[in-house]
Amino acid sequence: MQIVHVHLKVKPEFIDQFIEVTLDNVRNSKQEAGNLRFDFFQQADDPTRFVLTEIYESREAADRHKDTAHYLRWRDTAPEMLAEPRYGTKYRSLFPDESDWR
Repeated sequence: MQIVHVHLKVKPEFIDQFIEVTLDNVRNSKQEAGNLRFDFFQQADDPTRFVLTEIYESREAADRHKDTAHYLRWRDTAPEMLAEPRYGTKYRSLFPDESDWR
């Protein structure tokens, strides 16, 4: 299993545009083979901060995500909107157990 939380800080003037391009990526990513979850959150007390939670069945499925047209569109568009570089943190599932995700 591959679980990643991607943390992003967006320039205030790009918030609406960032949400739009990221929703395109999220909606398409949820349709990928091997994708278990792809969630998009905006921080309540700082609307410039966002988190993507990506959960794939395997590292290979997560790697395939990086070759999709929707991810490449996002990758080529979103960086100019960011106030600082994005970073990801990998996790393992304690509950539910990994076998319960499928």
